[in-house]
Parts: sequence; structure tokens; C-alpha cells
Amino acid sequence: NYVITHHDQLLPAIEDAWAACQRDQRHVQEGPDHLLYRIIDSLVMSYMPLVEEIDRQIDQIEDEVFDRPDRGTLEQIFGLKRTLLTMRRILVPQREVLNKLARDDYRVIDPKDRVFFRDIYDHLVRLHDLNENLRDLVSGALDTYLSVVNNRMNEVMKILAIITTLFMPITFVTGFFGMNFFEPVADLTGWTSLQVFEVTVGIMLAVPIFMYIWMRRRTWL
Repeated sequence: NYVITHHDQLLPAIEDAWAACQRDQRHVQEGPDHLLYRIIDSLVMSYMPLVEEIDRQIDQIEDEVFDRPDRGTLEQIFGLKRTLLTMRRILVPQREVLNKLARDDYRVIDPKDRVFFRDIYDHLVRLHDLNENLRDLVSGALDTYLSVVNNRMNEVMKILAIITTLFMPITFVTGFFGMNFFEPVADLTGWTSLQVFEVTVGIMLAVPIFMYIWMRRRTWL
């Protein structure tokens, strides 16, 4: 006619049950099975604030993924995945135990109290479903994060490729006319005047501009 609990640290559910028994002796008089129900029910209900906090963090992460995704966002996502996995490992065995307490015939459980354990079992089923939904949301947030990062990387590579393409004609002109393999056989004084320099610079500027306009018309930019 007693209930034994084992835990490494203080549990609010145990403390609440003990305080309730001290306030009202009817909790003790109703039997150890009813006291067990109160302890387990308090433990199960303590999961709800954690579930709500995880849901809030997921909403925050989904906003950060599109605004400013960084390494911290990725660490938050993996942290939530570990938390949800740990919660699932806790909920699944508890659900099976409560299912047996609510349906099987145990002498220590009064038949009239089975309905209370069935109520806890229903709560655990809902918590398990919420856990699975949150895991799907976290996985979706991770996929979205990777997609956004890849898209940004593609945009960076696209800009770098455009800059490289626009500078290719300039590099070709300066490289070609900068070669000094042969000794000139004619007077090139006319090719070293200010006018030729201005024309060359004009061509070097006009070609990238023309290429930019052409890329815009092809909807490459």
C-alpha cells in the first residue's frame, strides 16, 4: 500500500504530488494506484511547456532561414532534432507502459482507476503525434536552410561568372597588344598616340557594356 519512486534529482511532479497529499489526505486515502496516476499525469503534463517552446523555436528558425541563415541557425536545427529524438525515446516506452496499465488486469490497479490511466495514455499518444509533427517541421526547416544556402551560393557564383565574362574581352585586348615577341618592322608611331589609346579604351568599355545588354535581353541576369 505504498508508491516508490526513483530519480536522480528533484522532480516537480513528485514535489507537487507530495504537496497535494499534505494539503488533502484524500489523495492518499484513494489508494496507491490513484497516487501513481497523479504523479504520472503531472509528469506527462510537464512535457507540454517543452513542446510549446520547441514549436516557438521552430517558427523563429523558419523566419531566420529566409532572412539571415548562418551557422548558428544550423546548430539550432540540429539541437532541436536531438531534443525531439530524445523525447521520442522517452515517450514511446511510456506510451506502451500506460497502455498496459489502462487495459490489462493488474491487481495493484483498481478497475475504476483504469480510466485515469487511459486518459494519460491518450495524452501520450497526442504528445507522440506532436513530436512526430515537430520532427517533420524541423526536417523541413533543415531542407529549406540547405536550399536557401545553395541558392545564395549559386547567386554568388553567377555574379562571379558574369564579372569574369565581362572582363574577358578587356583581358584579351590588353594581353594581345601587350605581347612583345617580334621586333617591329615598320614605324608604329601612329599606333602609340593618344587617339589610339582613347579608341582602345572605348572599345574595352563598349564590349562589356554590349555583352551586359545582350545578357539582359537573353534573361541571363
